This record gives sequence, C-alpha cells and structure tokens, in this order.
Amino acid sequence: MDVILVPGLWLTASSWDAVVPTLVAAGHRPHPLTLPGSPNARIDDWVDAVVRQIDAVDSLVVLVGHSGGGNVVWGAADRRPDRVARVVFVDTMPPPPGAMISEFPVEDGTVPFPGWDFFDAPDVADLDTATRERTLSDTVPVPGQVPTDRLSLTDERRYGIPVTILSGQLDAESLPAVLAEWGPWAEEFGRIRDTEVVHLGSGHWPQFSQPAAFAETLRNAVR
Repeated sequence: MDVILVPGLWLTASSWDAVVPTLVAAGHRPHPLTLPGSPNARIDDWVDAVVRQIDAVDSLVVLVGHSGGGNVVWGAADRRPDRVARVVFVDTMPPPPGAMISEFPVEDGTVPFPGWDFFDAPDVADLDTATRERTLSDTVPVPGQVPTDRLSLTDERRYGIPVTILSGQLDAESLPAVLAEWGPWAEEFGRIRDTEVVHLGSGHWPQFSQPAAFAETLRNAVR
C-alpha cells in the first residue's frame, strides 16, 4: 500500500522518520511529505501537494495526517475519494467544510513555532527535555494564512472512505461526548460510514514521545 504521510504545523517529512522503517518492513511504500513553505502558500496549496502525490502512484493510497495535517488529508480525500482506501487522523478529527486549523500569531507573513511551553500540559507531558530539544531544531515556520484558511469540501463520497482516529487521550467511549461540543465537527464525523478510534495513551506528538509503539499502531491501521 502507498501511504502518504502528512505532518502537522511546523513539521516536515522528517517528523515521520521513526515510522517509515516499520511501514517499509510491513511491505508498504511510505511517502512522507514536506508541505509548501512559501509565505504566500495557502491551505489549497497544501491540499494540492497531497493530491499530486496521490496522482503520482498507480494504486489506492492511505492518507495519514497528524494534527493540522488532518485538514490537509481530508481535503485531499475530498478531491480524490475514489483513490483513497483509508484516512488515518493522528490526534485530530475529520474537519467539516469551512473549518480552519487554528489561529496563531503571525510574524512577517509566517507563523513561527511557538515553543513547547505554548501548548496545554496534557499535549506535551510525555515529551522529555531531550526529545523537545531534538525535535525543536527540525521545526519550520508555517505560511501565515494556512492555519486560518477555510477548508473547501464538496464531494460527499468522502463519507464512504474508512477513517481511523489515532487519539492520544480519547477512546471510542469518550470521543462522542467531546465531539458533541464541537458542533459541525460532530456532524461531519457522524456522516462517515466506517470509523474506528484507537486510544494511544499519549500526548499530541506520539511519533516523538512513543515512536516504536506508535509506528506499530500506525502499521496496524494501514490496510
């Protein structure tokens, strides 16, 4: 299976380094992406980059999106629903039409990485000092308009694509209650016909905090 790996904000293809060998050993063909970094890039440019990778292979693909990358892979699935075998969301959810990733301070046209202390304690509690320092050097600024760009979704065939949620803190029992407070996000998830939720027991960056275990979990999700 061709597996397209899309990073979250501030991350590049290198954020999947711990995952790639496990996928290769399982016989898959991973394609970790670095998304366009021009200050003028928009969310559509990021979605286009994933669509180009889908079009570059001859088989069905599995899309994997971490955090804000979840918006990107769901946008790509909407454009190529007949080419996507499954979408895996890593500590994020399928966004509804018009959703944005989030809002962050913009400096000189880009959103710089705000530092690990910016995030809520449960999201970063399992990142030790050495991991924070090592991964910090690999972060890159995000084009300023990408996090707040609204996502266009128009093809309802996306609801027929199987979806797996790899959630750091939620499981199949607790997720519906949380989603119920998210309005359109709950509606979008409710319309997907085949969903599963896997509890990771991690913070927001399991590829950094529990690389071996996360790689195995992702391998099991790719099918």
